Amino acid sequence: MGQIITVAQQKGGAGKTTLAVNLAVAFGQAGRSVALMDTDPQGSAGRWFMTRLEGMEDPGIDFSTASAWGVSYEGKKLATANDIVLIDTPPKADSDLRPALRAADLVLVPVASSHVDLWAVEAVLDLAERAGKPVLVVLTRSRPGTRLSQEITDKAAELQAVLAQSQVGNRVVYAETLGQGRAALEAPKGPAHDEIIALRAEIETMLSGL
Repeated sequence: MGQIITVAQQKGGAGKTTLAVNLAVAFGQAGRSVALMDTDPQGSAGRWFMTRLEGMEDPGIDFSTASAWGVSYEGKKLATANDIVLIDTPPKADSDLRPALRAADLVLVPVASSHVDLWAVEAVLDLAERAGKPVLVVLTRSRPGTRLSQEITDKAAELQAVLAQSQVGNRVVYAETLGQGRAALEAPKGPAHDEIIALRAEIETMLSGL
């Protein structure tokens, strides 16, 4: 039985879809069978996958969509056939998100480097805690070394959330490859490669301990 990772954040624009698709490709490149599920009505992950299908014969990833009530069933089905299932969720913390949290083995919460994003994390952390699910907060669009980045890091620690050591930088390659149905690991090698590979390794370590 595979493990399910739900990517959740109440605020839109935090990089949920970017994180989900890049990790899907990263786990696939590491030899794991991977599925991606889109539960967000905006369908960004679905559009990414369809663009990917148009551009390559083998997308290397299983894909499915589900509405709130179907997440548990679809998640179990995908986890039966794959090592890793990544669920991209709607940008709101309500009834649409709860089924995806309940299905998860691990909840990833992307936080763009802004106080507004961090404020929005608390609702997701509360829902995940109620569901009894471990959480890993990932800083996205980060600018390491800046005062704001340090403030965000300190605030995340105050929330008693587990903060990933690996951060996803504010890089054009993530947006460019997303629009092409690809991931940063499929672009010419650069800093984004190291970021995603390090984050994948950190997540693997967490999953192995569950």
